[in-house]
Amino acid sequence: MSKLRLLLAAVLLASLASAKEITVTLLATTDVHGNIYPVDYFSGQPAERGLAKIATLIRAARQENPNSLLIDCGDSIEGTPLESLYQRYVNTGRLPEGLQPGAGLAHDPMMLAMNQLGYRAMVMGNHEFNFGLKSIERARADAHFPWLSANTQVQPGARLKPFAPYIVEKVAGVKIAVIGVTPAGIPIWEQPDHYAGCTFVDGRDAVAQAVAKLQRKEKPDIIVAAVHEGFSNSPQNLVRRVAMVPGIDAIVFGHSHQQEPGAHVGNVLLVQPKNWGISLARVDFKLEQEGRRWKITSKNSRLIPVTKETEADPAILAIARPYHELTEKYLDMPVAESPVDMEGTLGRVEDSPLVDAIQQVQMFYAKADVSFTALFNTRVRVPKGPVTVRQIAALYVYDNELFAIEGNGKMVKDALENAARYYQTCPDAACSHGPLINTRVIGYNYDMAEGVEYEIDLTKPAGQRIVNLRRNGKPLDPNEPLRIAVNNYRAGGSGGYQMFRDAKVLWRSPHDLRSLIVEYFADHKTLPARADGNWRVLPPGALKVLEKEAAAEASRNVDR
Repeated sequence: MSKLRLLLAAVLLASLASAKEITVTLLATTDVHGNIYPVDYFSGQPAERGLAKIATLIRAARQENPNSLLIDCGDSIEGTPLESLYQRYVNTGRLPEGLQPGAGLAHDPMMLAMNQLGYRAMVMGNHEFNFGLKSIERARADAHFPWLSANTQVQPGARLKPFAPYIVEKVAGVKIAVIGVTPAGIPIWEQPDHYAGCTFVDGRDAVAQAVAKLQRKEKPDIIVAAVHEGFSNSPQNLVRRVAMVPGIDAIVFGHSHQQEPGAHVGNVLLVQPKNWGISLARVDFKLEQEGRRWKITSKNSRLIPVTKETEADPAILAIARPYHELTEKYLDMPVAESPVDMEGTLGRVEDSPLVDAIQQVQMFYAKADVSFTALFNTRVRVPKGPVTVRQIAALYVYDNELFAIEGNGKMVKDALENAARYYQTCPDAACSHGPLINTRVIGYNYDMAEGVEYEIDLTKPAGQRIVNLRRNGKPLDPNEPLRIAVNNYRAGGSGGYQMFRDAKVLWRSPHDLRSLIVEYFADHKTLPARADGNWRVLPPGALKVLEKEAAAEASRNVDR
């Protein structure tokens, strides 16, 4: 009996000795938005962001573990003036007066940089649709990797070719599958011709179907969902619902411009790198071989940040240089005059001439009674004197479109109450201390209104804060019909603005809002000198607290 035990022990030890272990690393970016050079185009200053610096982090990670796979989670070909200028050229064949395309605009700069870095796949984000089908076709043709979207169905005969739902790659003998998911709200946000021939189905259902097909046909060892959608605690949240699909091992997600180094829903690992190429996500899967298959024994994730010390990769800089130099020349063109120095630090806590400048543009082009906008860039600075395209463009850092929708007074009141969630309720009657900024509400979802006068009373609970709401000096009638200017994302209900979602669209701009702002002030020559003061926060003590909190955010260079 003892001999038999010794024999069994020897067999077991031999089996354990022959077991193979390996670590496979997934590297991921998301929401790079055209950032290649480490520069903030709107300030003209160096910045810790972009693919040129991310390239150095990628190279270091690959040196540490060559068994790696690099993907992107979407929103790549829109965002910076560099990409916007290129997309303008793609769609019109022209550049702004005074600029010559030269020989450097033949291919999409983001795709050239991503090819050089060896990306294996990219998810189709919502902003990929911003410039229409021609831009999508051009960029996809330039990419040496597939664009993924399991939940985008392309109809027969459509201009676009169907998107692959997933990729399956072998890394050191380990089969890893990546499933892509695109936001289903694109028909709400975009012009119909921008997504013609495409329909968008529920992302969770598409992932479940892809997993079933993968397990039946490919039998991957690792299944990752790359979801272009933010994460929340809501049971309806798409990332959370995808994590409940049996077979998913990890999720890389994006869209919300937040970051998550590593969370879990059940046994599914969730990670989100920061937008603009500010950080690189790394997910390490440790596996042990069982026969011909591999079994995950552990998985962990972290974010690797770009810093001042991170060197920019010379090869990536060289690829983007013709586009970068053309962009800088365009941004330095003079446009208008500013009668005073202006800056955006306090633009979300008190009325600002910078916000009024955006409102003027929206009211003018949309022929609106009331206009809503956020201040997307609190770091904007406009000096007294000549103002360039760069400084004007910094007012609006996204390529959103302008809509005029059919609404009424109640819609305005409801939208302002939703915006006022940006603030906390006062902890005491005098509102003498904070915190008063609600960090759970992203700053770019705080909209201010023009065309009405109102106060925001922070002694009241959320939903009851808008007081003294007036139009033309009279209390605003909830039933008064109004033509309301909003961007396309607000018209789709984003940021909690569901009151706008089903409104009739009366007009939509042929160009993005940033271009409209540049065009408007090129014609009108002068920016507003002061805010019109149509709104304020109550009680008076709250403003002092809010000013300190806003200044503290600015000093930390916080992007919310």
